[in-house]
Amino acid sequence: MNYELFIAKRIIAGKKYKNSISSPIIKIAITAIALGIIIMLIAVATGAGLQYKIRDKMAGFKGHIQIVNYDANNSDVSTTPISKNQEFYPKFLTIDGIKNVQVFANKAGILRTDTDFEGIIFKGVSTDYDWSFFKEYLVAGKMPNFNQDRTKGVLLSQTVVNRLRLKLNDTILATFIKTANSKLPSNKKYIVCGIYSTGFLQFDKNMMIGDIREVQKLNKWTANEVGGFEVLIDDFDEVDKKSEEIYNEIPSTLTSKSIINAYPNVFEWIELFDNNVWFIIAIMILIAGINMITALLVLILERVQMIGILKALGSNNTSIRKIFLYNASYLILKGLFWGNVIGLSILFIQHYFKVITLNPETYYVTTMPVYISFSAILLLNIGTLLLCFLMLIIPSYIITKIQPSKSIKFA
Repeated sequence: MNYELFIAKRIIAGKKYKNSISSPIIKIAITAIALGIIIMLIAVATGAGLQYKIRDKMAGFKGHIQIVNYDANNSDVSTTPISKNQEFYPKFLTIDGIKNVQVFANKAGILRTDTDFEGIIFKGVSTDYDWSFFKEYLVAGKMPNFNQDRTKGVLLSQTVVNRLRLKLNDTILATFIKTANSKLPSNKKYIVCGIYSTGFLQFDKNMMIGDIREVQKLNKWTANEVGGFEVLIDDFDEVDKKSEEIYNEIPSTLTSKSIINAYPNVFEWIELFDNNVWFIIAIMILIAGINMITALLVLILERVQMIGILKALGSNNTSIRKIFLYNASYLILKGLFWGNVIGLSILFIQHYFKVITLNPETYYVTTMPVYISFSAILLLNIGTLLLCFLMLIIPSYIITKIQPSKSIKFA
């Protein structure tokens, strides 16, 4: 056993293969492990980052769950009012995990200047609205102040402002289509009090946020009539569950619709990220494992005479295999260490400096978002170490085929 420990320490220290044939093979194996963990970290962090960022942006515009009329169509325009006097408003007392319930009403219209025009959806909100999302993406101005009798201030996206050649505090003319209660188009003037830019062009290009009282006046509704309710929850992963719970608690004339059901194509698309990430992880672990198997076989074949001597001195196959498996584990850990250092450095640089940009028309974000989960990092490292180690067990059986008499003969 003393011989085994002595030889194992020398192998791990690198003294046996520094200038040997196996040296470049070992360097390639360590590099493969490092590159594998770098790519896996980037894939997991960016995949999760895109998912979380896209779904958070959609929830910021539409809420996690919407409560609307049961017979309402899939249009973004509120046509049939709902009474604001509901048991679940302003707070859901019967369901846990509800962060906020806020009223809204949408109205389609056209913004006009002397030279341009742009179709928009005027989303009216009230004092109960959670502004945390738009505060994050506000690039100029401030939020509308609803603590006054009449609020003409509105939020417009940078996209609309650029198209209409507007700037902060400009007055904009809006024309709204006629409804059942209003037979003629209505012209209203509003002031651009804030400009936001989320990079989510699907909403940025046509969403204007303002006072719900303006929409109520346009639709000839009373102060207690709204287009619907947006529900914000604490845990997005429970959105379908909470939507069902809400549906069971609201009146039969109303229905609840989760954001996932409202925009299935978007969420089906971002779910594909998980498949891509798992595919990348499997490929990287397989490549790293093959390189480690190659390195282990080269180490064994290069030390056939040493194995024969150890067997002649009384060492069994299991103890000799352990020496090489311990050495291989050390090489894996070395590759994991450098891979984590480089990979996490890349992710932190992207997180803080936004080096990599994306096309918002395709990815709904302007820069590549990253989400660094330490539990995911730990699982990746442990999983890579265990799987690569398990892949080395079978090729290590070649040691049992080495006979001392033949291997020592040519020493």
